[in-house]
Parts: sequence; C-alpha cells; structure tokens
Amino acid sequence: MYEAVIVDVARTPIGRRKGTLAGTHPVDLLAGLLEKVIARNGIPPEVVDDVIVGCVMQAGEQALNIGRNAWLSAGLPESVPATTVDRQCGSSLQALHFAAQGVMSGAYDVAIAAGVESMTRVPMGATVRGLGSPSTAALRDRYNLGERWFSQAVGAEMIAKQWGFSREQLDAFSLRSHQLAYQASLEGAYESQIVPVNVTDTEGNPQVFKADEGIRPTTSLEKLSALQPAFEGLDLITAGNSSQISDGASAVLVMSREAAEKYGLRPRARFVSFSVVGDDPVKMLTGPIPATKKALARAGLTVDDIDLFEVNEAFAPVVLAWQHEIGAPWDKVNVNGGAIALGHPLGATGTRIVSTLLGELERRQGRYGLVAICEGGGTANATIIERLSE
Repeated sequence: MYEAVIVDVARTPIGRRKGTLAGTHPVDLLAGLLEKVIARNGIPPEVVDDVIVGCVMQAGEQALNIGRNAWLSAGLPESVPATTVDRQCGSSLQALHFAAQGVMSGAYDVAIAAGVESMTRVPMGATVRGLGSPSTAALRDRYNLGERWFSQAVGAEMIAKQWGFSREQLDAFSLRSHQLAYQASLEGAYESQIVPVNVTDTEGNPQVFKADEGIRPTTSLEKLSALQPAFEGLDLITAGNSSQISDGASAVLVMSREAAEKYGLRPRARFVSFSVVGDDPVKMLTGPIPATKKALARAGLTVDDIDLFEVNEAFAPVVLAWQHEIGAPWDKVNVNGGAIALGHPLGATGTRIVSTLLGELERRQGRYGLVAICEGGGTANATIIERLSE
C-alpha cells in the first residue's frame, strides 16, 4: 500500500450569509482556490489524477458537478476529471478520504480534495424545493416522523437534554468559540491557510477579502443568553449556540510520498486512519462519538496519544456530548474556535477543519490530530493525521 501525504491546505476566508462573498458565484469561488493551490505548489496541473469536491446543495449555481465546472472555469486542463460528492456536512472530509484512499490504493499519484458552499446564493433546502420530498411512508413509520422530516435542530435539542446540558453551558461553549477564534486571528493562526478573494463591494469597487467575518469579538454570555430559541418548539437551541450560515471554499492537495518527492514538495502530514459510521438519524448528530472511537481503534491509538482534536461545531451540544463521552481534555479541543464563530459553509467545512488542524499542529509542533464531523441523516466521518517534521 502506498502512503498518502498532505502537501498543502488552503481555504478562502469564510463569509457571513449575505456578506462579503454574497456577490461571488460559487463556481468562481472554488475555481480561484483551485488555481491558487496549483500555482503555489508549482505542479503541472495535468498531473492531477482527480479532483473530488464536497458540496451539499447541488442545485442552481452549484448543480451539474460544481467540481468539474470550477476546474474548467479556472482555465485548468480539460484532461483532469472532477466529481462532486454529498455526505452532508462531512462532504469535503469524505472527499478527502476518497482522495487519500485513491493514493493509498495506487489509483492516484496526485489528487485534490475540496469543498464549496454558497449558502447565500444556494440556500439550504434548495435541492428539494418544488421537486417533492425524500420522505417515504417507510421512513416516516420507522422513525415516527409524521409529516415532518429529520431536523438537525431537534436532534441538537435532544442531545442537550439527554446529556443534561443547560442553556448556560451551551452559550458558554459558544462564547468560548468566538473568544478562541478571535485570539487565533490576532495571532495569525489562519494566515498561512487563507487565500484572499478578489470581490467587489455594493458600489462595484474592487476589494480584497482576506479575513473571516463571522467572528464576534464583542459578544458576551449576556448577549448570547438574551437570544430566543431560533426554532419553533425548542427550549435550548438558538442562533447563538448553532453554527453560522456561511459562504466559503477549502482544499487539500494530496499526493503519494513518491510524487511529493518528484515535484520537490515537502509532505506536511500523513494519513493514519479513517472512519465513517452510521448512527441514530433522529438525534442525527451523535455520530462523531462512534466515529472517533473507530478511528482511534483502527490507528491503535488512544485519546491520550492525540495532541489536537477538531470536532465540527454544528451546534454546541454536539461537541459537549462528544467531549463527555470521549474524555478529551478541553485544552486540546477546537483550540482556535470552530463553526459557531467561523461559520459552516456546509460542503467546505470538512477540509476547512483539516486545514485548521494541520496549521495548529505545526504551530505547536504536535504529532497526531483527529477530525470528526457530524452529518445529516445520522452519519459521521473521522480522520487521524500525523504531522511530519521537516
């Protein structure tokens, strides 16, 4: 089996819903990032064996294989294929699994895993509007759904109540995310990962977008506690303790070690283990717990061996329940904040959190890092990487 290594990670700044990236077509957003990844690593673009892109709302501007459209829009070679995958919020992490596994099997030498989502331009639910529902009588009967569909917000509320988390605990975790993300931005922790995006303002003037705009450095527990539940019938889940609706793109350049050496590039990390699991689709968001356990078992590692953890902050109780069950110390978990502060552009988040993880492993000179992400439908992915020294 070949060894798959990460050579580069990159992402756009994350824009708020209807924010700075609202005027940027998602194909163009991803195209600019792909072009930059190729250029800054100096590889001939035609050597890329495949481009695998995560995107959740594959409708409208994000339809018809956005991965292929972005590659071609960037002016890159027609000979390079691309595909687009949907594993809900873990789509680009799954894309990264596929890319790495392709290298490890010997099918690829060079691959790019990426993700993109413009939640401003292609809103959640766009793929079913006017086209019927995926709900069937068998699903409704099996999970006692009635006329409703699975709801992540309802699942988050169920998790909070099952584990006994109070509203204050959820809001305190959210405040932590903003505080850590703001401190990380002040320290320049994201600078090596972020690829600035050329945009135009509302008056048509060009500007360069280069910093995440969802971080709220002035928020407080008092402000968060004053928010009303954002979803009907819920008591605990608010917009403040949920991930933000966002726009953005991210990418990871994956190679065999031999290909990295051939092109004079330094492997920054290697893949240690992968996991993908199914879990309760009603609670929906508990999957990172078994996914983490499975990834650790496959790697022959324990929680104590992992230097940093990145668990997607879809909702505050997701990470709180995960930490309660896994037992990872808080000073190793989401140390630069997460999706509550930075935002959660659905298809882009998986490879975004990998870039955050690798960047921080390098800053701290850590060895092992673990990523886990919950997904619609009650599935989850986890990945363990090992930082490689220079």
